[in-house]
Amino acid sequence: MASRNNVVFEDFFPAMVEKLGADGFMKELSNGFNLLRDRDKGVITFDSLKKNSALLGLEGMRDDELRSMLQEGDLDGDGALNEKEFCVLMFRLSPGLMKDSEELLEEAIVEDSL
Repeated sequence: MASRNNVVFEDFFPAMVEKLGADGFMKELSNGFNLLRDRDKGVITFDSLKKNSALLGLEGMRDDELRSMLQEGDLDGDGALNEKEFCVLMFRLSPGLMKDSEELLEEAIVEDSL
């Protein structure tokens, strides 16, 4: 993955969850998705990822790395990432979030029921 100052971006996710809470973090993931998505198609395509990746500090990624990222997250095989696939990919890329994902789910359910 891309890095800045030798810190891989997903290292920041657990701290973001702690600061924002589960609901706030999911909103931030949604904002990230919206930055990268193709406005007409409503999904992240290779072209939209390449065009908008600099917004998230990923400007140094090669085309094959971008394609690999899309393939890894593309659960339905359509060649693009919908919002759910994007969020699942972000969780998979962050070991700290995977470890705490059950707690996050429980917190989100409790917040929804209030």
